[in-house]
Amino acid sequence: MAALPVFRWHLAPDGYATRRQLRARNLRPGGQQVAAQLERPRRRRPPLVAYLYRVDLAKPVRPMTPARWAALAKANAARRTCPACRRDAGYCIPRSHGICGICLATEEQHAA
Repeated sequence: MAALPVFRWHLAPDGYATRRQLRARNLRPGGQQVAAQLERPRRRRPPLVAYLYRVDLAKPVRPMTPARWAALAKANAARRTCPACRRDAGYCIPRSHGICGICLATEEQHAA
């Protein structure tokens, strides 16, 4: 099994990019494997690692179709809907609570 080339932080050669850098150029990895990695040494902790992809093998980002926009809107609406009272909270409900602020406050009042 071949090892990946490892570069120091900020010293990657041209032609490689992280996922965020590809996205800034309206590109995506497009199924290619990780080509290299960056390592940033840290004291007393494991090093920070960033994976690099080849820019020449990257593909353009797929355009958003009306169906994809509709699916995204539906998913965001589900994140805003409280499962207890079935109302749109107007914000994404934290997964740590699982219910909207009104239901959480009511629940805390009943517990006290």
